Amino acid sequence: MNNLGLLARIEARPEHADKVEALLRDALRLAEQEDHTVTWFAFRQSATTFGVFDTFADEDGRKGHLQGRIAAALMEAAETMLSEAPDIRPVDLLAVKLP
Repeated sequence: MNNLGLLARIEARPEHADKVEALLRDALRLAEQEDHTVTWFAFRQSATTFGVFDTFADEDGRKGHLQGRIAAALMEAAETMLSEAPDIRPVDLLAVKLP
């Protein structure tokens, strides 16, 4: 069961919100290449607030994702496009419904 996850909150600078959206849309390609990422969702909550939620089968997968290309792209974007560093938190899933 994929009972480990990450929840990231991403706050874009208003003038870069469209670029952050594009970055997250493009990150889907990278997530699809990660064998240990079971599910991956990017979402928008408001004009400048975005998020990512993903799940993993084991702790190695979660750690590997944090050291991967998507995390690196977010940290690089933080310098210019984000109003603060992404808030990335590990979560333990209590119940899961998938198709």
